[in-house]
Amino acid sequence: MKERVITAIIFGAVLLPLVFIGGWPLMLLAYFFATVGLYELLRMKGFNLFSLPGLISTFILWMIMIPSEFSFAWMIQAGLGKSDILILGVLLLLTYTVLTKNRFTYDDMAFMLISTIYIGFGFHYFLETRAMENGLIWIFFSLFIIWASDSGAYFFGKAFGKRKLWPDISPNKTIEGSIGGVISSVVVACLFLIFTDISEPAVLIILMTCLLAVFGQVGDLAESAFKRHYGVKDSGRILPGHGGILDRFDSLLFVWPLMYIILSIM
Repeated sequence: MKERVITAIIFGAVLLPLVFIGGWPLMLLAYFFATVGLYELLRMKGFNLFSLPGLISTFILWMIMIPSEFSFAWMIQAGLGKSDILILGVLLLLTYTVLTKNRFTYDDMAFMLISTIYIGFGFHYFLETRAMENGLIWIFFSLFIIWASDSGAYFFGKAFGKRKLWPDISPNKTIEGSIGGVISSVVVACLFLIFTDISEPAVLIILMTCLLAVFGQVGDLAESAFKRHYGVKDSGRILPGHGGILDRFDSLLFVWPLMYIILSIM
């Protein structure tokens, strides 16, 4: 626990100021996190990020992540969108299956594409949300409600946990801990309503918080399922006490796209 707390403090000291600054510094940090996350996913399945398909996946990842405010002029002039980049990536990876005489299989290609889309769009919507009006508040909102959910689930689970939530995937998580995580997120959301200039109705914010907290827990379980399938305890070792980048961002990669969609229609 001491190691986890120290790492969390250092991690927050790096991330939060750059979230506040925004712009290129935050974009570069997001690209770093996303690239490391892709490396962690590919390594679990035995792929090398610096192989040809790994480099193709990295290129697709970087293109997917480009926020609207930083879109390259040549892409806009050519009328290219993210779907076109994905199609190009599919064609390149399919070509590689032919060149390797199917040593790199269709299943391998699908794994790389899903991994790239999962991480790329998660961090893309992180950057897009930051660029929105009041985006700084919403990014801090997402970070703190998910951190509260993680902490609340841990401590409520330790104190009251009896019924397993999903033992086949994550044997230590409990239903009581899950409920405690949602309650903790709602408490943090109420503090945001009191101390920030969020103008949306409180009822909508509370409902959105509950949805995001649950969805964040699903993201956590999704990564747990992935690690269990490949027999991996942690996605990496870059964050002592926490594991890898994916171990730290698994919930947020689910939350950011959903939050952006909700905010866009509110």
